[in-house]
Amino acid sequence: MEDVTLHITDREGKKHSVLAPTDMAMNIMEVIRSYELAPEGTIGICGGMAMCASCQCYVNSDNEINAMEDEEDAMLSEAFNVKDNSRLSCQIPITDALHNLEIELAPEV
Repeated sequence: MEDVTLHITDREGKKHSVLAPTDMAMNIMEVIRSYELAPEGTIGICGGMAMCASCQCYVNSDNEINAMEDEEDAMLSEAFNVKDNSRLSCQIPITDALHNLEIELAPEV
C-alpha cells in the first residue's frame, strides 16, 4: 500500500480524512502540518524530537502502532491534558498498519 487514510479530528472538533504516504518516512505530525490541520507554530514546535508535546494526540482506534520509547513517555509524563491513549504524533511513523487510524489532536496549551 502506498498511501493510508488517516482520520484526524482537529482542535476545533472538525474531522478530516487525509491520505498519508507510507513511502516517504513521514510521521503523523508531519502529515498534520502538511495538511495545515493545526495553526502554524502550534504543532511540532521542537521539530519532531519528542521534546515539547505540542503534537500530542489521542489515538481513538485500535490500529497497531509502534511502541512508545522512553523519550516520548518522559515527555508525556510532563505534558498537560494527557490521557491513557495519548501519544506524540511526531513519534508515530506512517506505515500500512495505520490505515484508517483515528486520532484527535490534544488541546493547545
